[in-house]
Amino acid sequence: MRVGRALTVAGSDSGGGAGIQADLKVFTAMGIYGMSAVTAVTSQNTTGVRRIDPLPPEAVAAQMEACLEDIGCDAAKTGMLQGPAIVQAVAEVFRTFRVRNLVIDPVMVAKSGDVLLEPAARTALRESLLPLAAVVTPNLAEAGELAGIPVRKYADMREAARRIAGLGPPLVVVKGGHLDGDPADLVYDGREFHVLAMARIRTRNTHGTGCSFSAAITAGLARGLGGLEAVRAAKEAVTWGIANAPGLGKGYGPTNHMYFLREGVLPGNLQGGKRECTQPESI
Repeated sequence: MRVGRALTVAGSDSGGGAGIQADLKVFTAMGIYGMSAVTAVTSQNTTGVRRIDPLPPEAVAAQMEACLEDIGCDAAKTGMLQGPAIVQAVAEVFRTFRVRNLVIDPVMVAKSGDVLLEPAARTALRESLLPLAAVVTPNLAEAGELAGIPVRKYADMREAARRIAGLGPPLVVVKGGHLDGDPADLVYDGREFHVLAMARIRTRNTHGTGCSFSAAITAGLARGLGGLEAVRAAKEAVTWGIANAPGLGKGYGPTNHMYFLREGVLPGNLQGGKRECTQPESI
C-alpha cells in the first residue's frame, strides 16, 4: 500500500514541543511518512528560546532537494524560516519541483516572545512563498502583518483573510486562539467564510500548537483530503492534543502530538467519515 509523504521545512526545537520535532510526530500519528529540512537549530524548552543558529540557505535547499529528488512528497509545509535568504531559497526549490499542497505557517514570534522571522524576511514571505501556497495559517498577529492591518476582532479577521487570499493562497485560515472567549478559527476559501469553533481548554500546555496544526493540515492533504476537510481534521487533532497534554516542563508545556497514535484512531475525516470536529470529553 502506498504511504502518503510529507516534507516539513522548519526549525529544530530541542525541547521537542514545536518545529520539525512536532511536525514529524504529527505526521507519524496520522499515518504519513515524514521528511524534514532543518532551517535553524534552536536551543529551547518550555520556558523560552535560549539561542538560534540558522543554517546556510544552501544547506536548507540541499536538504529539500535530496528529499524531493528521491522520495518526493504529496504535501509540504514551512515553519520557522528566520531570514530572507532562507525564504528565497526555500521558495526556489518549491518552484523548481512544482510542489503542490504547500502549507505555509508564517511563524514570526515564539510563544515566549522570541523573534523567529526577521522583519526583512516578511516581505520575502509575502512575495515569494505565499503565491505558491495551497493553505496559509496565520494567527492574529501574523495575519495583521501579512494583511497590513491590525487584527483584534472577528471583523478584522475577515478583512485580513480577504487581503491574504489576494496574495495567492486559495485557502486562508486565520487562527483565533488569541481572541477573548472560545477559540474560533476563520477559514476563507476565496468565496465563503467558514468558522471552526471549539471550547477553550484552560491550560498552559499550548507550546507548538501552531506547528502541530499546520502539520496536521499537511498530513490531511497528503492523505488526499480537500483543504477544508484537512483543516477540520487538524482542528480536532490539536484540540485533543491540548486536552490530553502530558504536562511536561516548567513553562508552556507541549501538547500530546501522538494522542491519536496511542488511541489507534484518526481525527475527523481522516477516518474516512464525514463527521465534524468533536469536543474532547475533558473540556
